[in-house]
Amino acid sequence: GEAGIGKTRLVEEFAALAAVRGFACHKGLVLDFGVGKGQDAVRALVRSLLGLAGGGDKAARAAAADRAVEAGWLEADARVFLNDLLDLPQPLELRALYDAMDNATRNGGKQAAVANLVRGSSAAQPILVTVEDIHWADALTLTQLAGIASTVADCPAVLVMTSRVEGDPLDRAWRASLGGSPLTTMDLQPLRAAEAEELAGGFIEAGGAFVRDCIARAEGNPLFLEQLLRNAEEGVLTEVPGSIQSLVLARMDRLEPRDKQALQAASVLGQRFAPDALRVLLEDTAYDCKALVAHFLVRPEGDGYLFAHALIREGVYTSLLKATRCALHGRAAGWFSGHDPVLWAQHLDRAEDRNAPLAYLEAAEGQAALYRYDRAQQLVARGLELAQDDATRFALMAFSGELFLSAGQGQAAVEIFRAALDSAAGDIQTCRGLIGLASGMRLTDELDEALRVLDRAEGPAKSNGLNLELARLHHLRGNLYFPLGNIDGCREEHELALKYARKSGSPEWEAQALGGLGDAEYARGRLLTAHKVFIRCFDLCREHGFGRIEAANFGMIGGGGTNHFMHDLDAALASALSAIEMSERSGHARAALNAQFGASQVYFDIGELSKAEAHVERMKALAERLGTRRFMARCLHHEGRIRLAQGNRREAAKLCRTAMEISRETGIGYCGPLILATLARATNDADERAEALSEGERMLGEGSISHNYYEFYIEGMEGALERQDWRLVERYAEEMEAFTRIEPLPRTDFFIARGRALAAFGRGSRDDATMGEIMRLRDEAKRIGLTIALPALEEALGKE
Repeated sequence: GEAGIGKTRLVEEFAALAAVRGFACHKGLVLDFGVGKGQDAVRALVRSLLGLAGGGDKAARAAAADRAVEAGWLEADARVFLNDLLDLPQPLELRALYDAMDNATRNGGKQAAVANLVRGSSAAQPILVTVEDIHWADALTLTQLAGIASTVADCPAVLVMTSRVEGDPLDRAWRASLGGSPLTTMDLQPLRAAEAEELAGGFIEAGGAFVRDCIARAEGNPLFLEQLLRNAEEGVLTEVPGSIQSLVLARMDRLEPRDKQALQAASVLGQRFAPDALRVLLEDTAYDCKALVAHFLVRPEGDGYLFAHALIREGVYTSLLKATRCALHGRAAGWFSGHDPVLWAQHLDRAEDRNAPLAYLEAAEGQAALYRYDRAQQLVARGLELAQDDATRFALMAFSGELFLSAGQGQAAVEIFRAALDSAAGDIQTCRGLIGLASGMRLTDELDEALRVLDRAEGPAKSNGLNLELARLHHLRGNLYFPLGNIDGCREEHELALKYARKSGSPEWEAQALGGLGDAEYARGRLLTAHKVFIRCFDLCREHGFGRIEAANFGMIGGGGTNHFMHDLDAALASALSAIEMSERSGHARAALNAQFGASQVYFDIGELSKAEAHVERMKALAERLGTRRFMARCLHHEGRIRLAQGNRREAAKLCRTAMEISRETGIGYCGPLILATLARATNDADERAEALSEGERMLGEGSISHNYYEFYIEGMEGALERQDWRLVERYAEEMEAFTRIEPLPRTDFFIARGRALAAFGRGSRDDATMGEIMRLRDEAKRIGLTIALPALEEALGKE
């Protein structure tokens, strides 16, 4: 309905009727301004559902959260979302989990937590949930309300929401998100004449003509009529004011000067205000709001006060002279400074203070530290609207870019960092903008261009002694070198990143550098060293709660990682499945991609091809969602290996050809050689086979990531065994032995020995040494569960 048409009055009647019928009533209010910590509509509902009168202090909120879990309203894992909703600090282990999550997972978890609180609370007693003024709600709040609306369809609960006609957000898309839950819309119409007369009869006993004039002027709007009649009660009038604003001003002018001043100051604080804040604005520690309550201008609400209607507050606020309004907002900013950065920034904004844009940046940083990235972006956007100078504009845009990077939105990050560089003031900002731009390009697989951008950033970083930026720059360059096959460069860059991270005193970037060093050691074939480095990385992550860094690297010790090459397949599978669980709980899609690949690798090795295939399908879906064509090539290659193991050579070759096309487009050094080895094994075309093996060998000679060496030689030996090319088997065994000589690995040692023993058998050797070796390898494969390696060994023993 229109403003003042009686929406609040109607829901108050709903609440009264509900209470009589044994319902518990819970209320949230969406405000257009002045929302303090924990006071937004959803958080207010959560506190009410948990029985926290007045919001509760930290200890009371924590105890209420404990009770909700103990009562079974929420699973223990959901406590991390409830802590956010209750503005409680996360314990270290939960902070790591929350840190690892992506933004969509956090928001989805909070939505589910609220829905479960509604479900749990209503199981004990029917509930009425009221949320007023949703025309001011942001997208995140509307999503939460959709979750509640879907929930109340299946439990003894009713959700009532109010909205003005103008700005009504319940559009077709929102309604579609309810999943078929019933929704009734009541459009409130103006009062009819008889209804208006009945309402008027409850106020004054004035002469009929005056009341009729009031009814006519109100045109069926109950708030307008009520204000007209209260105005008449307060003084003798000869004419009827023409608008609610003029009515409010007339009523305000009859207040005592101190009460009038208080009402005006309260309007600066917003529709809801705290008495302490009001006293600061008035510079009167003893002021109370009794007179304002008595005149029905405000009403008590919890431990604060609420204007009787938003239009009353708007009327009072617009009556203030600009200079007075700005001065009061400035004083309010001083009150909120230090304990509510968002309100501090908003009041500086309305005070037209030149520091407002940077205050919005500080508030956004605070929200981001709490993982509330949507709110942080809103604050940055407002800061940008106000920014007057290039340096401030750059700082805001750069932080917005960092938020996009945190959300994995590479293209959005690239676009805003490009725009930010146009406003960069001096070398330091230029350096930071270039590093941000390169970070976004890494996500969009623009690897070569990202390296050129980093080259431009390095000079300013060094000349200005920017240790943190240098740590980030070298870590990023190392990450770019990894898929490009520049292994020595990758390791050198991450060693520099570690040096500068320690100089800057940043545990976060030290952990990042260790993760990069682990990758680099893995890439150059030092997997035992890599395993130790990753463990150091994980220890640092767990000490500081860097869950996202841990999740991103955890898959490197699972299937396809260091445990896999140590031939501890049980540990490799357990690590991979744990990494999958961690990534699913956190919504970390890139970590999930690595973890799914690891699990598929182990299942392939142990011969459970259907499970390996299921994980490949999940890998492909994740790669498609992330837009990472580089990893899609790896997915298709591994699917080709599975098809080959199932006997479908034609499909295997087709998949490998597609994977190779993608690999050539996105960086052939990442997985080109291993794709070529499988293609050579699968194809029936002798020329294609020879060309694939020749190209793969040439690429290995030029330098490549270690898994290419391992898988190329293992796959190459397997294909050569199938073709009875004993000389090639022995050559590949010798080359793999040379590559792993510095740090031999159980997996590579096994396949080197297997290739040599089977080649010797193929050449006709049946001596005790050869047959004993084949038997030893057969027993070893059975012991570790390496089913994929057994058929050739058992066939040799069977022939003997």
